[in-house]
Amino acid sequence: MIIDAHVHLWDRQQGMVDHRPVVALTGGRSDFGGEIRQMMPPYMLDGRNTAKMLLANMDYAQVSGCVVTQEAIDGSQDAYLLDCKRQYGDRMKVCCLYQEKPLEDEWVRQFDGIKICGGRLSNPDLMQHEAVFAQAGRLGKFISIDLAEGTLQTDAMQQLAEQFPRLKIAIGHFGMVTVPGWEKQIELARNPQVFIETGGITWLFHQEYYPYPSAIKAIRRAIEICGIHKLMWGSDYPRTMTAITYLMSRDFIEKSAELTEAEKAKLLGENAREFYGFPQLEVPPRIRNMVE
Repeated sequence: MIIDAHVHLWDRQQGMVDHRPVVALTGGRSDFGGEIRQMMPPYMLDGRNTAKMLLANMDYAQVSGCVVTQEAIDGSQDAYLLDCKRQYGDRMKVCCLYQEKPLEDEWVRQFDGIKICGGRLSNPDLMQHEAVFAQAGRLGKFISIDLAEGTLQTDAMQQLAEQFPRLKIAIGHFGMVTVPGWEKQIELARNPQVFIETGGITWLFHQEYYPYPSAIKAIRRAIEICGIHKLMWGSDYPRTMTAITYLMSRDFIEKSAELTEAEKAKLLGENAREFYGFPQLEVPPRIRNMVE
């Protein structure tokens, strides 16, 4: 059973980058603060990144479940994700987006977790955002957080992990593995309730490209630091799919000779099932494709 711990969905992009709007265009492109960028695969024609298309990719790659996180550059997708949860809640967990203002308890209760884009906070001092961590712990929700690059926020994150020892925290982007200081982010997973997910690792090693041998080396280093039981696979769908297919985002791990079968099983699904509380999910059947 494979679980993707880091995907994105949106109905309509309405975010900001450097105080400039991010607006979806056509052909998978977006106006990214004044620069045209290929935000999604070109066949995603209407600018919408829907749950139906994600689930079709998951079925093809035999991925049973997923965790839908959010990104400030896309704007809040809370309302759309609640609709996705109503339709597909058996296969996905969804996060509401923290936007540096208090969230109503009744609103948060509808979601599985809260997403914090640590590197995009106007005030990067996580201790100034203590209230949202306390709220998540009080309501039994997990925190999904992408920390700022390097060690800028690691001390504060350690303090918050100690302050809220029962609060589940998933750190994304594999600690920004290509930036000096990434290992300090991985060390946070030595706290019992803190896990690391690989969402974005193929983006960070995009110049090396598939099968990402340096990414595998980084995973082995992380195993040394915090143990395989603290690591979860994430694809960072759909932005990483502008370079590779969804299937490729996981099978470079599955086909690696540097990881044992037991390690692959934990990384690709078992750890996420435990952390997020997924039930036993069905494994989509393998469909033979036309090139075989």
